[in-house]
Amino acid sequence: MKTKKIIAAGPLVKVALYPRGSRYDEPRARSAKRRLSSEAQKRMNAKYLRDKLELELAANILPRDHWCTFTFRDEDLPKDEKGVEACVKAFRRRIVRAYGKNAPVIFWRAEHKHEDDDFLTDRRWHVHACIQARSGSDYDTLQRCWPYGRVDIEPIRIDKDNSYAQLAAYMVKEPLDRAGAHAWHNTRNAAKPEVETFPVPDDTTLQPPKGVLLCEDWHERNEFGIGQYLKYVEIRGLHPKGRPRAKRRR
Repeated sequence: MKTKKIIAAGPLVKVALYPRGSRYDEPRARSAKRRLSSEAQKRMNAKYLRDKLELELAANILPRDHWCTFTFRDEDLPKDEKGVEACVKAFRRRIVRAYGKNAPVIFWRAEHKHEDDDFLTDRRWHVHACIQARSGSDYDTLQRCWPYGRVDIEPIRIDKDNSYAQLAAYMVKEPLDRAGAHAWHNTRNAAKPEVETFPVPDDTTLQPPKGVLLCEDWHERNEFGIGQYLKYVEIRGLHPKGRPRAKRRR
């Protein structure tokens, strides 16, 4: 038997397949199977903050949603991050009042400089956010709920050149080779990825479904088995009617 593990986060799917050890295995076989299992599971795990955020963004954010930058006018510019957080909390309360039970999920992070401002001495606080779209009047509503300055909105893109991983990496500003990211926050109504693990027959293999954006494809074989890992985005899941829960993908 093998073990199959699936993480489904909206249109983003991660699947691992690896051999199961047996008490009847010889030490050499047990070690070889464990190596394949460990490598496959390592690729599934959210080692860095950006990996966790990638899954949570995919479970909640779609291409029609909003990438927002909130700035402050001089008279409303906070002195520190606590002041920024107070403004964001007030903004979220206004959003709930404006949308009621249909309030959008929000992921946000405060920043004290722009990407190209390495030599800027007068750095200004601003806020980046991913916000679920609700209607054609979202811009007016968001601007009304943010009385501290300007709101810039761009549509989020997820395609072969723009991935959830890139969006998450930009949000947390985490180096690719080590931990050390900036904190990010999300509203309590955010959906969580679904995880399922179950046994499958030994002859089971992984193949990417037709019509998906394949992000990663890893496999390794030795004389005692094969380990596989796939990560892909389902194209049909990028523009659904409404926001259905992730379906089991056995």
